[in-house]
Amino acid sequence: MAVTIHTNIKPLSGHASLSDQSPLAQSLAINPTTVVRVYTELEREGVIEMRHGKGAFVTDSGRRMTAAERDKTLRRLARQLAVEATQMGAPASQVLKVVREELADLQDAEEVEAPVKVSVVSRR
Repeated sequence: MAVTIHTNIKPLSGHASLSDQSPLAQSLAINPTTVVRVYTELEREGVIEMRHGKGAFVTDSGRRMTAAERDKTLRRLARQLAVEATQMGAPASQVLKVVREELADLQDAEEVEAPVKVSVVSRR
């Protein structure tokens, strides 16, 4: 769920006002701590700005990530997806299919068609 919040906020235009944290948590039926964590992370990345007493707003341009920052963030998000998918018993093939479909909605089909090598490691 944190990935969903994070992904849906990043494309918003500058100065867009975001939902208050508690009502957002209630509407998504998630722990408010998850929303606080995502908002804090987005603020640290320069994507949003928290204004005391006024709420959270998307910044004009957001801070550009370096390649290393982008890689680190992608790996963290991928790890979170992998953990949650494993917990629900989803096979890697289904997870990759869903990720490709979501990327296809956001990018040109040419960028999505690149082959992906997958290694599944059981940690029991």
